[in-house]
This record gives sequence, structure tokens and C-alpha cells, in this order.
Amino acid sequence: MTAMNQTSVKRKRSMGGLHLGVDLPLMVVTIFLVLFGLVMVFSASWELSYYEYEGSHTAMFTRQLTFMAIGLAAAVAVSFFDYHHYRRLAVVGMGGTILALLVVLIVREVRFNATRTIYEGSIMPSEAAKLAVILYLCVWLYAKRHQLNQISFGLFPLGGIIGVVGGLILAQPDVSAVATLVLLGGVLFFLAGGDLKQIFILLMIAILIGWLIVQVQPTARVRMADYFEGLRNPTEASFHVRRSIESFVRGGVFGAGIDNAETKLISLPVPPTDSIFAVVAEETGLLGTTFLISMYAVLAWRGMKIAQNAPDMLGQLLAAGLTFWMVIEAVINMAMMVGLLPFAGNALPFISLGGSNLVVSLTSIGILMNISRLSKAQEGQKERKVYASDGLSRRNRGRDLSRTGRIASPRG
Repeated sequence: MTAMNQTSVKRKRSMGGLHLGVDLPLMVVTIFLVLFGLVMVFSASWELSYYEYEGSHTAMFTRQLTFMAIGLAAAVAVSFFDYHHYRRLAVVGMGGTILALLVVLIVREVRFNATRTIYEGSIMPSEAAKLAVILYLCVWLYAKRHQLNQISFGLFPLGGIIGVVGGLILAQPDVSAVATLVLLGGVLFFLAGGDLKQIFILLMIAILIGWLIVQVQPTARVRMADYFEGLRNPTEASFHVRRSIESFVRGGVFGAGIDNAETKLISLPVPPTDSIFAVVAEETGLLGTTFLISMYAVLAWRGMKIAQNAPDMLGQLLAAGLTFWMVIEAVINMAMMVGLLPFAGNALPFISLGGSNLVVSLTSIGILMNISRLSKAQEGQKERKVYASDGLSRRNRGRDLSRTGRIASPRG
């Protein structure tokens, strides 16, 4: 095959990948996580659904299907929406998020001793707030990237952004969501090239505020006490963690089989939401949990690969921030189930019952796909330029050869 033909084939392959416009491994792992999540939600929720929805075993599962459809539609839509447009929409999105968080505190719809939802528990604005904060911070950090080393343009505005949103979420209360926001803010500030001294100051302030929250907020104080007690002696851990560990022991290596878990029926608190990883452990065993963890590892790999290949710094920040958020949520949920971290209300992305989390997670995947799509488009343009310049040089060489009377020897 001639060099020109090889270039032509490469170009066709490139155009084929551009036409698809998706990161195939990311799409596959997302499909697996969503489908596996649906199976586990049905398995973990049918009994609770029966009591919560007047005799319907499938009501919770049906709601999850509905939100899955909404999330998939959102993912497809944003995958074709140029992420650069978020520079104009970030402020509006942040304003809408703050308004929604205020509505939560006004409506005061109490569920599980907290006011985190609106519209009969269907919408949890604190989940959308995480995505809105990531988008806003990425846009803001990108716009101020040359001024971040100045504390008046770096640390102070960053603290103000996280402080306002975090304060509204803390009033619900949702301490784990606030901690996630602070962590995300620090990571994005670091990735944007923020001054290490400012990052150290931010870390110290976060630790101080965290200590104050533990001293003042009863739920946080109890959870921290249970956590340290569990580290000293696992049999003295919180009731939730002890029941979760029991699920892991019952599951063994191969698991009891889908829908055959016993702990979810007799003692495990909220099995479809916070505790769903324990249900996974009991029903699929060590093999199933290891495979699930590997899926999140693939998600992290592809997300960071997309960040590495992003066309610009804004795309890099968005891809890294969204990936870090989804993966850290999964790590926190799984670690707290075995007592490695203090108990928190973090959902297991794509797996836990919860419409808001599922929609936001799928939307984040759509944004990653858009960044990947634009990266491939840029790569395709470069290859076309190389192809065009290569063709031009060949034509010029042909003219030069004809002038000198040289005849290229035939290729075998």
C-alpha cells in the first residue's frame, strides 16, 4: 500500500471516529453501571416500595426508570452542546441552584430527619448544586487563570462561592455534600494552577470549619464518635456499619444471588440508597464488588484521558472535575460501608436509588462525551491539514521531478 493510500485510510478511520463522536469505553462502562444499577435498585427496593407506595412492589423501580430516561435524554443533548457555551450559562445556572436551595429551606419537606428535597422527595437540589458548582468554578477559574496567584482573585472569591452554596446545603443539613464541594473546589483550584500557599490556607480553613461543624452539629458529632469507636473496635461501630459488614460476610466470594440477600430485609437501613453497596456485596459477593470497583476505575481512566486530550484548559478542568466528583462519590460511599470513612449520605453514582443523582451523573457523562467529541474534531482537522499539505508537497515534488527529468522508480 502506498504512503498516500495509507494516509487516506487513516483519514477515513479518523472521520469514522469523528462521525461516531463518542468515547466507546466510557459509553460501555456507563451502560453497564446504569443497567446494573437498575437491577440492584429493584432488588433492594421492592419491599420498601411496598410499604411506602401502598402495596406497589415496583413503584420505586418505575420512578428510577423514569429518571433514567430523563438522564439519558439530557446526556445525549449535552453531548452535542459545545461546552464552551457554559461560559455564558454558568452564572444563570448558579443563580438557579441557589434559588432551588432556598426553596428547599422554605418548603421544609422533611424526609429521614432532613430537609433536602422538594416535590415529594423527587428532586434533591444539593445533587444538582454539585454539578452547577463544578461548571461555575471551571468557567471562573478559566477566566481568572492568569490572576489566581493574587489572593483577592483566587482564594477569597473561591471561598465565597463555596461558602454561599455550602452554607445553604449545610442548613438542610447535608454535611457530606458540603465536604464534597470543598474538596472539589480545592482540586479544581489546584488543577487550574492556583498558588500552593493559597491551597494550604484553604485546607486549613476547611479543617477548622469541619471541626466546628462536628462540635456544633449533633449528627456530625455522633457520626464522628461512631467512626473513631469503629476504628478501635469494629463491633462497636455504628449500627449501620455493623449491618453493612454483616452483608459483606454473608455474601462471601460468590454472593447469595440477585434478590437473595437477607440483611436488606431484616436490618440494613435504607438498602436502595445509601446502603446499596452492601446489598451488592451480599448478592454478588467479592467478585461482584471487585468488578463494580473496576468499572469505576475505568470511568476514572477514561475521564482523565478525555481531560488530557481536551482542546483547551476549560475542557481539561470540566473533564477532570466531573470525573473526580463521580469517582470520589463512589469511593466515599463504598468506604463508609465498611467503616473506612465516617458515615455520610453520599449516593453510589448510577447505582443508588435517587432520580436527581442519576440525572446529574448521566448529564456529566454527556458533557464528557462532548469534550471528547470536540477533541476528536480538532484531531480530525489536524489530520486533514496534514493530508492536504502532504498532497501539496507531492504535487510540488512531481513538478520538480518533471523539470529535472527524473522519473520515480516504480514501487513494488
